[in-house]
Amino acid sequence: TGDSTGALDCVPMQGSGSFVVEAMLGSFVPKDGKALILANGAYGLRSAQTMDVLGRAHTLIDKGDYMPPRGDEVAAELAADPAISHVVVIHCETSSGILNPVEEIAEVTHAAGRKLLVDSMSAFGALPLDWGSIGYQAMVSSANKCIEGVPGFGFVIAEKSALEEARGRSHSLSLDLYGQWSHMNKTGQWRFTPPTHTVVAFLEALRAHREEGGVAGRGARYTRNRDVMVAGMRELGFETLLPDRWLSPIIVTFFCPADPAFAFDRFYDLLKAKGFIIYPGKLTAVESFRVGCIGQMDEHVMREVVEAAREALDEMGVASAAPPAAALEERAKLAA
Repeated sequence: TGDSTGALDCVPMQGSGSFVVEAMLGSFVPKDGKALILANGAYGLRSAQTMDVLGRAHTLIDKGDYMPPRGDEVAAELAADPAISHVVVIHCETSSGILNPVEEIAEVTHAAGRKLLVDSMSAFGALPLDWGSIGYQAMVSSANKCIEGVPGFGFVIAEKSALEEARGRSHSLSLDLYGQWSHMNKTGQWRFTPPTHTVVAFLEALRAHREEGGVAGRGARYTRNRDVMVAGMRELGFETLLPDRWLSPIIVTFFCPADPAFAFDRFYDLLKAKGFIIYPGKLTAVESFRVGCIGQMDEHVMREVVEAAREALDEMGVASAAPPAAALEERAKLAA
């Protein structure tokens, strides 16, 4: 984490990733505070929805399907609204696969004297998130993403001072991070029924993570997975939504081919029959699909994915995997 001072602590919390994001928002954004939420996909919007349900004040910068939030627009919003106490950013927005510029966001947040909350659900463990340079008040992640455990709990890494300040702030008994933290410190036990099997799996996953070389080693494998897969898919004619600058090593979005012989449902079923499950796209403007790069896979598996895609296109009678012109126009907006 980059903490050499003992200023941080880790609080595990039962439930899915969204449970723990809600715990973070409900515990650290004061009831009289206000959050600036940066969204460029489903997970930023989910944080905004969570704040709606909590009845906590917030404002939203919504960049659409995939455009990254930038420091200058965050700085302008913070300057215009002194009521904002916190900025919430998604580290890797998996709706598109974009790696958001967290360092840039952190710099302007601190310059304005505000606090930063980071949703690193799909990045922590494979991509650096150094507290010493980013200075987040809290970040949240999950057992079952880049650490390669199984679902069942998430965790918040937060400044101890912020955890102390969170006493009595949460909207929820079970999602109260201060309550969880203080109980664990006093008793060494979870407050409520612990996810025992998930914890055992997580300890094994942490051992494997260390053996692979930690964040650098895990990130290098995922990056190689991405590079091999993207190169192979491009050889088939597919185009990525994002230019290389913004591609994360977590998940990659491809445009669907313009060829009328291509139908995503059929493509999905053919790949599934060959042993690979892909994700449908989440874009509103153009048809797309996503291919994950994380998990216990290496570049050899990714080559098999490309070969399966090649065979599926042949079976469908798709002559070209090139996307429609409208898709490339959307990408040009991002490049600009």
